[in-house]
Amino acid sequence: MNLRARLFGWRCGAYLLLLAVLTWAAIHQLTQPLWDEPEIVLEMGGTYEELRRNSSALFSPEIRGHIWFGIPMTDARLRFVDPQFGFTTPAARYFTVNFDDNVVYGISMSPQIEPLLIDDVLKVVLDLQDQWREKGWVAKGLRNNPTIADTPEWRAWLRKGILAGRSYWQAGDKYQVLLALGRFKDYRHPTEERYLITLELAKPWTPFDEIEDMYDEPRHFPAPQPK
Repeated sequence: MNLRARLFGWRCGAYLLLLAVLTWAAIHQLTQPLWDEPEIVLEMGGTYEELRRNSSALFSPEIRGHIWFGIPMTDARLRFVDPQFGFTTPAARYFTVNFDDNVVYGISMSPQIEPLLIDDVLKVVLDLQDQWREKGWVAKGLRNNPTIADTPEWRAWLRKGILAGRSYWQAGDKYQVLLALGRFKDYRHPTEERYLITLELAKPWTPFDEIEDMYDEPRHFPAPQPK
């Protein structure tokens, strides 16, 4: 009897363990999209319906009309879809997508959840610039807006908190990006130096190839980068 009781107990324990494993697997399968980092999958010229279908982040309801904008309902990273010029960002809290007649024509975002310390914010900026450079984007407007770098000159310039650093990048005749980085007074961290990134993406709006030679002598702030 003792042996039978033990076998019965072992079998019950095994069944309960198996049931627990199967239950956990089912819950994991059902909630996997919630556990993964939410993502906005966006293609310039794509539609609102395509954005919602391809993204794992919930998106604001469609607003009927000619021009409007939408926002994710949660923090979400951007995966910008293009066969040659695509890139990704870290998760963002501020994130708007601009539509015209239900078609995406621009993005405005800050690729971070909160204002960051200078070491962390420069990692994000340099990673974005490296992605663009590797994918064939070209830095523009360098006479007055050199690409942002992790140098003593750039750190000293940003710490002043007077003007933001700006970097322009262009992907052929398809897209243009403005990347801005500046000091931000974070009331939650009043004694720390915090920084905020702004990223604007749309079709090219500044004709750098036409106006580059019209500039006066370059304004050397921050110090020019070595060639």
